[in-house]
Amino acid sequence: MKWGLKPAWQALRREWMLYHMGDQRFRFMFDAPPENEWVSVDCETTGLNVGRDEIISIGAVRIVGDRILTSQRLELIVKPSKGVSADSIRVHRLREQDVAQGLDPDEAIKQLLHFIGSRPLVGYYLEFDVAMLNKVIFPILGMGLPQPKFEISAMYFEYKNRRLAPHMQSVTNIDLRFATLMDDLGLPLRDAHDAVNDAVMAAMAFTKLRHLNRLA
Repeated sequence: MKWGLKPAWQALRREWMLYHMGDQRFRFMFDAPPENEWVSVDCETTGLNVGRDEIISIGAVRIVGDRILTSQRLELIVKPSKGVSADSIRVHRLREQDVAQGLDPDEAIKQLLHFIGSRPLVGYYLEFDVAMLNKVIFPILGMGLPQPKFEISAMYFEYKNRRLAPHMQSVTNIDLRFATLMDDLGLPLRDAHDAVNDAVMAAMAFTKLRHLNRLA
Protein backbone atom coordinates (compact mmCIF):
# COMPACT_ATOMS: atom_id res chain seq x y z
CA MET A 1 0.00 0.00 0.00
CA LYS A 2 1.32 3.45 -0.88
CA TRP A 3 0.45 6.57 0.98
CA GLY A 4 -1.34 9.22 -1.04
CA LEU A 5 -3.41 6.84 -3.15
CA LYS A 6 -7.11 7.66 -3.20
CA PRO A 7 -9.35 5.24 -1.28
CA ALA A 8 -10.93 3.86 -4.46
CA TRP A 9 -7.53 3.11 -5.94
CA GLN A 10 -6.35 1.63 -2.64
CA ALA A 11 -9.34 -0.70 -2.60
CA LEU A 12 -8.82 -1.65 -6.24
CA ARG A 13 -5.11 -2.33 -5.67
CA ARG A 14 -5.90 -4.40 -2.57
CA GLU A 15 -8.35 -6.57 -4.51
CA TRP A 16 -5.88 -6.99 -7.38
CA MET A 17 -3.12 -8.10 -5.00
CA LEU A 18 -5.42 -10.47 -3.12
CA TYR A 19 -6.54 -12.04 -6.42
CA HIS A 20 -2.93 -12.63 -7.45
CA MET A 21 -1.67 -13.79 -4.04
CA GLY A 22 -0.02 -17.20 -4.28
CA ASP A 23 -0.83 -18.67 -0.85
CA GLN A 24 -4.30 -17.46 0.09
CA ARG A 25 -3.77 -18.38 3.76
CA PHE A 26 -1.96 -15.05 4.13
CA ARG A 27 -4.88 -12.85 3.08
CA PHE A 28 -4.90 -11.47 6.63
CA MET A 29 -1.94 -9.23 5.68
CA PHE A 30 -4.45 -7.03 3.84
CA ASP A 31 -6.86 -6.69 6.77
CA ALA A 32 -7.18 -3.32 8.49
CA PRO A 33 -4.29 -3.14 10.99
CA PRO A 34 -4.99 -2.92 14.73
CA GLU A 35 -5.09 0.73 15.76
CA ASN A 36 -1.80 2.13 17.10
CA GLU A 37 0.12 -1.08 16.56
CA TRP A 38 3.32 -1.62 14.62
CA VAL A 39 6.03 -4.30 14.33
CA SER A 40 9.71 -3.45 14.48
CA VAL A 41 11.75 -5.97 12.51
CA ASP A 42 15.41 -6.68 11.85
CA CYS A 43 17.40 -9.41 10.09
CA GLU A 44 20.97 -10.58 10.42
CA THR A 45 22.40 -11.92 7.18
CA THR A 46 25.48 -13.61 5.73
CA GLY A 47 26.38 -10.31 4.01
CA LEU A 48 24.99 -7.17 2.44
CA ASN A 49 24.41 -8.45 -1.09
CA VAL A 50 20.65 -8.97 -1.45
CA GLY A 51 21.08 -11.19 -4.50
CA ARG A 52 23.74 -13.46 -3.06
CA ASP A 53 23.48 -13.43 0.74
CA GLU A 54 20.95 -15.11 3.04
CA ILE A 55 19.07 -14.44 6.27
CA ILE A 56 20.41 -16.22 9.35
CA SER A 57 18.31 -14.61 12.09
CA ILE A 58 15.11 -12.59 12.37
CA GLY A 59 14.04 -10.46 15.31
CA ALA A 60 10.69 -8.71 15.64
CA VAL A 61 8.82 -6.96 18.43
CA ARG A 62 5.33 -5.49 18.58
CA ILE A 63 4.68 -1.87 19.52
CA VAL A 64 1.27 -0.95 20.98
CA GLY A 65 0.87 2.78 21.52
CA ASP A 66 3.99 3.77 23.46
CA ARG A 67 4.62 0.27 24.78
CA ILE A 68 7.23 -2.08 23.33
CA LEU A 69 6.05 -5.63 24.02
CA THR A 70 9.41 -7.34 24.44
CA SER A 71 7.73 -10.26 26.19
CA GLN A 72 5.96 -11.05 22.89
CA ARG A 73 9.03 -10.79 20.69
CA LEU A 74 9.80 -13.14 17.83
CA GLU A 75 13.35 -14.50 17.67
CA LEU A 76 14.23 -16.97 14.92
CA ILE A 77 17.47 -18.59 13.79
CA VAL A 78 17.44 -19.48 10.09
CA LYS A 79 19.62 -22.11 8.45
CA PRO A 80 21.31 -20.76 5.30
CA SER A 81 21.95 -23.00 2.29
CA LYS A 82 25.61 -22.01 2.27
CA GLY A 83 28.26 -21.45 4.90
CA VAL A 84 28.72 -18.43 7.15
CA SER A 85 31.86 -16.45 6.39
CA ALA A 86 34.34 -15.32 9.02
CA ASP A 87 33.61 -11.70 8.13
CA SER A 88 29.91 -12.08 8.85
CA ILE A 89 30.59 -14.02 12.09
CA ARG A 90 32.60 -11.03 13.30
CA VAL A 91 29.52 -8.83 12.77
CA HIS A 92 26.68 -10.89 14.27
CA ARG A 93 28.63 -13.57 16.19
CA LEU A 94 26.52 -16.41 14.78
CA ARG A 95 28.72 -19.38 13.81
CA GLU A 96 28.06 -22.40 11.58
CA GLN A 97 27.07 -24.49 14.60
CA ASP A 98 24.72 -21.76 15.83
CA VAL A 99 22.66 -21.80 12.63
CA ALA A 100 22.99 -25.51 11.79
CA GLN A 101 19.71 -26.36 13.56
CA GLY A 102 17.95 -23.21 12.41
CA LEU A 103 14.58 -23.10 10.70
CA ASP A 104 14.11 -23.57 6.99
CA PRO A 105 13.77 -20.03 5.49
CA ASP A 106 10.20 -20.68 4.28
CA GLU A 107 9.09 -21.82 7.74
CA ALA A 108 10.78 -18.83 9.40
CA ILE A 109 9.06 -16.42 7.01
CA LYS A 110 5.65 -17.97 7.62
CA GLN A 111 6.11 -17.52 11.38
CA LEU A 112 7.14 -13.91 10.80
CA LEU A 113 4.14 -13.19 8.57
CA HIS A 114 1.77 -14.48 11.25
CA PHE A 115 3.58 -12.38 13.87
CA ILE A 116 3.33 -9.22 11.76
CA GLY A 117 -0.25 -9.71 10.62
CA SER A 118 -1.37 -6.52 8.89
CA ARG A 119 0.61 -4.17 11.18
CA PRO A 120 2.85 -1.49 9.61
CA LEU A 121 6.58 -2.19 9.78
CA VAL A 122 9.27 -0.19 11.58
CA GLY A 123 13.04 -0.43 11.19
CA TYR A 124 16.38 1.25 10.68
CA TYR A 125 17.43 1.08 7.02
CA LEU A 126 14.40 -1.13 6.69
CA GLU A 127 14.71 -1.24 2.91
CA PHE A 128 17.54 -3.78 3.15
CA ASP A 129 15.72 -6.02 5.64
CA VAL A 130 12.54 -5.93 3.56
CA ALA A 131 14.50 -6.77 0.39
CA MET A 132 16.07 -9.79 2.13
CA LEU A 133 12.67 -10.92 3.46
CA ASN A 134 10.93 -10.38 0.14
CA LYS A 135 13.47 -12.63 -1.56
CA VAL A 136 12.02 -15.51 0.47
CA ILE A 137 8.41 -14.25 0.50
CA PHE A 138 8.01 -13.72 -3.24
CA PRO A 139 8.06 -17.43 -4.23
CA ILE A 140 5.41 -18.08 -1.55
CA LEU A 141 3.05 -15.17 -2.16
CA GLY A 142 4.01 -13.85 -5.58
CA MET A 143 4.52 -10.43 -3.96
CA GLY A 144 6.51 -8.73 -1.25
CA LEU A 145 5.44 -7.36 2.12
CA PRO A 146 2.49 -5.02 1.44
CA GLN A 147 2.38 -3.26 4.82
CA PRO A 148 3.19 0.48 5.19
CA LYS A 149 6.78 1.02 6.35
CA PHE A 150 8.31 3.55 8.75
CA GLU A 151 12.01 4.25 8.31
CA ILE A 152 13.75 5.45 11.48
CA SER A 153 16.51 7.36 9.67
CA ALA A 154 13.89 9.29 7.64
CA MET A 155 11.91 10.13 10.79
CA TYR A 156 15.10 11.32 12.50
CA PHE A 157 16.04 13.42 9.45
CA GLU A 158 12.61 15.05 9.52
CA TYR A 159 12.96 15.82 13.23
CA LYS A 160 16.45 17.33 12.89
CA ASN A 161 15.69 19.19 9.68
CA ARG A 162 12.67 20.92 11.21
CA ARG A 163 14.90 22.31 13.95
CA LEU A 164 17.18 24.05 11.44
CA ALA A 165 16.67 27.56 10.14
CA PRO A 166 15.14 27.42 6.62
CA HIS A 167 18.33 28.68 4.96
CA MET A 168 20.32 25.87 6.62
CA GLN A 169 18.01 22.97 5.74
CA SER A 170 19.44 22.31 2.28
CA VAL A 171 23.11 22.75 3.20
CA THR A 172 23.39 20.91 6.53
CA ASN A 173 24.49 17.29 6.66
CA ILE A 174 22.57 15.36 9.30
CA ASP A 175 24.38 12.39 10.83
CA LEU A 176 22.00 9.45 10.43
CA ARG A 177 24.21 6.79 12.00
CA PHE A 178 22.24 4.67 14.44
CA ALA A 179 24.52 5.22 17.42
CA THR A 180 24.41 8.97 16.80
CA LEU A 181 20.63 9.20 16.68
CA MET A 182 20.17 6.96 19.72
CA ASP A 183 22.59 9.13 21.70
CA ASP A 184 20.94 12.33 20.48
CA LEU A 185 17.51 11.00 21.46
CA GLY A 186 18.79 9.97 24.90
CA LEU A 187 18.04 6.29 24.30
CA PRO A 188 20.15 3.36 25.56
CA LEU A 189 22.19 1.26 23.15
CA ARG A 190 22.05 -2.52 23.38
CA ASP A 191 24.53 -4.88 21.74
CA ALA A 192 24.13 -4.18 18.03
CA HIS A 193 23.86 -6.77 15.23
CA ASP A 194 21.61 -8.96 17.34
CA ALA A 195 18.29 -9.07 15.46
CA VAL A 196 16.05 -8.74 18.54
CA ASN A 197 18.22 -6.05 20.12
CA ASP A 198 18.23 -4.07 16.88
CA ALA A 199 14.44 -4.42 16.55
CA VAL A 200 13.91 -3.25 20.16
CA MET A 201 16.23 -0.24 19.70
CA ALA A 202 14.46 0.73 16.48
CA ALA A 203 11.14 0.44 18.34
CA MET A 204 12.43 2.79 21.07
CA ALA A 205 13.56 5.34 18.49
CA PHE A 206 10.23 5.05 16.66
CA THR A 207 8.10 5.71 19.74
CA LYS A 208 10.20 8.75 20.68
CA LEU A 209 10.38 10.21 17.16
CA ARG A 210 6.66 9.71 16.66
CA HIS A 211 6.03 12.10 19.53
CA LEU A 212 8.81 14.53 18.60
CA ASN A 213 7.64 14.83 15.01
CA ARG A 214 4.03 15.21 16.11
CA LEU A 215 5.02 18.04 18.48
CA ALA A 216 7.47 19.72 16.08
